[in-house]
Amino acid sequence: MRALFLLLLLANLLFVAWARWVAPPATTVGRATPVSADPQAIRLLREAPLARELASDATTPAAADNRSLVCVSAGPYVDRASAEQAAARLSRLGFASRIRPAREEIRVGQWVRLENLATPEEAFSLSFIPNDGVGLARMEFIVTTYIKIHPLALVHFDQLSDAAAKAEIARMTAGYDDRPQFFVDQLAQGVGMLAAAFYPKDVILRLSDFKTNEYANLIGGSAFEPHEDNPMIGFRGASRYYHPRYQAGFALECRAVATVREEMGLTNLKLMIPFCRTVEEGRRVQAEMATHGLRRGDNGLEIYVMCEIPSNVVLAEEFADIFDGFSIGSNDLTQLILGVDRDSAIVAPIFDERNPAVTRMIAQVIATCRAKGRKIGICGQAPSDYPEFAQFLVEQGIDSISLNPDTMLKTTLAILETEASLKEHPTTLPAASKS
Repeated sequence: MRALFLLLLLANLLFVAWARWVAPPATTVGRATPVSADPQAIRLLREAPLARELASDATTPAAADNRSLVCVSAGPYVDRASAEQAAARLSRLGFASRIRPAREEIRVGQWVRLENLATPEEAFSLSFIPNDGVGLARMEFIVTTYIKIHPLALVHFDQLSDAAAKAEIARMTAGYDDRPQFFVDQLAQGVGMLAAAFYPKDVILRLSDFKTNEYANLIGGSAFEPHEDNPMIGFRGASRYYHPRYQAGFALECRAVATVREEMGLTNLKLMIPFCRTVEEGRRVQAEMATHGLRRGDNGLEIYVMCEIPSNVVLAEEFADIFDGFSIGSNDLTQLILGVDRDSAIVAPIFDERNPAVTRMIAQVIATCRAKGRKIGICGQAPSDYPEFAQFLVEQGIDSISLNPDTMLKTTLAILETEASLKEHPTTLPAASKS
């Protein structure tokens, strides 16, 4: 099975290399960006044989004036009238624009990333949507879709008392003398497909962030998870990785990641630690990872931290000393700043990432990261839901924005408008990140 997977992986990598370095260059110059308010344009992008992004965005004399050429797609899913309307709007912003056939190459600026990739199979088709990699790949999606078994139920298979769960695990892992290796192999194959689809662009994998009630729903999981009244702020994220109750399960996650980076050679895979409450906890997690061969800096390994707890903002300088970058998780951060349970229908209307208390803290952590020379992006829902929130992030000088695939195009247009406005009315930002 591993040999077959590696063969398919090699074929995909050869295709990516051909498309990036051998395929004929695009006829456009500057930074070409797709623009359409029509959500069905996503179908267009999935079906079109798009070439990969070129190594440089300004390699021709025609691009010497640093003007962006914005190409508006018109085709079977984007009517020409809508395309002309978008082109006129962009022209008023000072961008050169033209209507082009639907199947020309489409490229986008280097800081818009994809998130919410539900399954590895989607990665290869979604990789042709203009992007600069994956800002958030959730490990738990792969676990629930392909593995479905609690990792500790594999580690302690012989001790399971649930006969039905034990029989199902035996059926699913038939052929494995070492049952934990099933978890490692399945996770490595899923993560490897994500990393290969976007290679050599960054793919940031968030390590497991199940809550205890979600872990308990995995096969065999109820035997290993405590009951918590509020799992949202309970035994989750970084606190699990070094704790004796989950340490052995985290070891399997690390083995899978090491397989992808070291055996498959997909070093574009970067890691992110979720729900890291304290700086000391960040150190303990990294020490645990190092025991499994994942040491920050080795073979280019970068380790990021989710900025989703107020302590991550208040102590951003200290977190920046031990992590390579931050990714703002606006959902949890908003919930904890406003004290709102977003799962409660009664108080849910209060939940709003655009609340001044939230935006001020986000502006604060962006400024801190820029001053410390650390990368900072966002992978929460807000930029996909509210284009004006994406504009706010651009104004603050954020390094990257991760978007759901179905909102990529309309949000990119909002970003272009903000960039144009900042060129006309520049503001002073803290120093840009150096890393």
